[in-house]
Amino acid sequence: MLRIDIPGRGVLELEHLVLDVNGTIACDGSVAAGVAEVIDGLRGQLHIVAITADTHGTAPALRDRLGVDIHVITPGGEAAQKLAFIESLGPERVVAVGNGANDVSMLRAAAVGVCVIGDEGAAGGAVAVADVVVTSAASLFGLLDNPARLVATLRV
Repeated sequence: MLRIDIPGRGVLELEHLVLDVNGTIACDGSVAAGVAEVIDGLRGQLHIVAITADTHGTAPALRDRLGVDIHVITPGGEAAQKLAFIESLGPERVVAVGNGANDVSMLRAAAVGVCVIGDEGAAGGAVAVADVVVTSAASLFGLLDNPARLVATLRV
């Protein structure tokens, strides 16, 4: 668990990191450089799940390479499926990360919603509802590996 006291917001007790795949931790189906190493560093603190529609058919390889749980959603109603997954974990214990229009609901529901604006860009709605916006997967992991950065960004 990752426990973070954010002045003006309260104590967050985060247990799950839910990562959208394409555009967030991967570009065109390939995992961004450094993602595997950083996930290894967070594994002891958070249960990490990659959530994907598996557009590029890489879910099994992603699971093997990153050593994370994979939750594959089906075509149609992706936003609702992602939200339902976050709700099943207890949204108050989740950091949700995404960049697409189908990530808006999960970003809004999670205790901390992070939008990654990477090489594939980000949907305006995802940027608007995120608690934090970063420009790379590496920046995202820096926030979680060094929670003082998250506190500095989210304090009220």
